[in-house]
Amino acid sequence: MWARLRLAGVRTSLRRVLRLMREHQLLAPQRQPQPVEPKRHEGTILADRPNQMWGIDATAGFTVRDGQVPIFAMIDHCSACCLGIHVARRGMRFEALEPVRQAVREQFGGFAEGIALGVKLRHDHGSQFMSEDFQREIRFLGLESSPAFVREPEGNGCIERFFRTLNEQLLWVRHFDTLEELAEALEEFRQRYNEQWLSERLRFQSPRQAHQALLALEAAA
Repeated sequence: MWARLRLAGVRTSLRRVLRLMREHQLLAPQRQPQPVEPKRHEGTILADRPNQMWGIDATAGFTVRDGQVPIFAMIDHCSACCLGIHVARRGMRFEALEPVRQAVREQFGGFAEGIALGVKLRHDHGSQFMSEDFQREIRFLGLESSPAFVREPEGNGCIERFFRTLNEQLLWVRHFDTLEELAEALEEFRQRYNEQWLSERLRFQSPRQAHQALLALEAAA
C-alpha cells in the first residue's frame, strides 16, 4: 500500500501507513505461530541390547503382473538385524503378522504364548498394526506394543533406514515379473544384508555379527 501511494504521488512514511492500517484492521490476516510442544522422547530410538525392541513397518514394491505390492519387514533396534520380511498382494493385518512370526521363531526357537516376553514392538498407527487381530496376537506372544508418537516418524526410524537400504540396493535397481520372484529376491537380500552389510554404527560389523556378539556378551554377564 505504501508503494502504491508513492506511485500515486502521495509521500508518506512506511511506518505511518502500517500503523494506520493496523488501527483500522486493514492488514491481511496472518497465520499465528503455533506453540511448540516439548519432545516426548529422549532423542534416540536405539536399544541397548538385541531383542529389547523390534520395529515393524511396510513399504511398497512393484511387479509386472501384480503392480504395486506391500512389503512388511521387521528390524532389531539394537543390531539393525532384519528379523523378518514378507511381500503380499494385499497389505492386510494378517500379512503384517508374518514378519512377527518369522522373528519370534528365529530368535526364540518356537511359537507359543509369552515366548517373546520383554520385547517391545515399535510400529506406527497404520490400520494393520492397530487392528485388534494384530494387537491380540502380539499380546499372546508376549510382545509389548510401542506405537510411535503421532507426527514424529523418527520414532520408527530404524525400519525406515532399513527400507532406504532395501530401496537403493534392490527395489529401485531390479525389475520383477511375479510376486514369487520378488519374494525370493527379498529373502535373498535379507540374508545378504544380515551377513555382509557393514554398518559404521556397529563398528563396521554386519548386523548378524553384532547381534550374535551382543547376545553372547549378555549371556556371559
